[in-house]
Amino acid sequence: MTQSFTPIFAPQSLAPQVLPEGASPGAGDVAPAGVYLFSEEIVLAVNVALATGRPLLVRGTSGCGKTSLARSTAEQLGARYHEAIVTARTQARDLLWTTDLLRRLQDAQIGTLSPDWNSYINPGPLWWAFDSKSAREQQLRTHYNGPARGDTENSRAVLLIDEIDKADPDVPNALLRPLGDLAFVVEETGASVEAQLPPPLIIITTNEDRDLPPAFLRRCVELNIAPFNQDRLVEVGRAHFSGANEGLLQAAAKLVIQGSSMRERRDPNPAEYLDILRACSKLQIDSTSPMFQKLTQIALGASGL
Repeated sequence: MTQSFTPIFAPQSLAPQVLPEGASPGAGDVAPAGVYLFSEEIVLAVNVALATGRPLLVRGTSGCGKTSLARSTAEQLGARYHEAIVTARTQARDLLWTTDLLRRLQDAQIGTLSPDWNSYINPGPLWWAFDSKSAREQQLRTHYNGPARGDTENSRAVLLIDEIDKADPDVPNALLRPLGDLAFVVEETGASVEAQLPPPLIIITTNEDRDLPPAFLRRCVELNIAPFNQDRLVEVGRAHFSGANEGLLQAAAKLVIQGSSMRERRDPNPAEYLDILRACSKLQIDSTSPMFQKLTQIALGASGL
């Protein structure tokens, strides 16, 4: 890598770790740990986010590797990893803390209502990313018996807020202060939660289904995942399927590029490419088989291929 700066984040190689031959290449959207194709642009964007303490907003079409970027960056940094998957029902406060009002009502009905709101406050993913020690302490106050989201060490954390564009527009606006100040106050208790050093790396993804507020964008470092051409798809394929035939890697990549163009998609989808390779590997189909074209049509959902 050609770089003229001192990196905070420096992956061992721009080439992904290649899985040993015979190792499982994962299933669905779950990629094996360590297998990610970092580019110079991605590495620089992560370093800028770390240097400024700003969230990294990652744009790109579905399946381009936005979520895998967060997981792989956490692994490379040796950081704790947390994630929050946003839905249309997600409220900004869900990312900070939640209040168990149902349990509080039940306690009131049976005469065991605690006057201490701490008994009903559950730390959210931003709380865990900011300060895992106080989050763990708060979790214990609620007598919550589920697994902890993180350890009690105040080492660096990586938090993925996935697909924020699915949320109501009020959600990004309500996160301006917590993301800008790296702190928030729990309304019910008055407790202040502040990010410990080193501050967390917050990676936010969007599929751009909805425009994000300008004030929110101003607080983020932005990264656009570059479109995948045939060579880059093949490079990803080699990393995930080290024993795959080169002809299969090339043929599948070519068809993914063609299918993307025919369906007027913005970018070829590397997730679909890996699905084709995974199916060929499991079903023992190569690019010379009469079944290859059919398999690709099914995987891409493109009857015109």
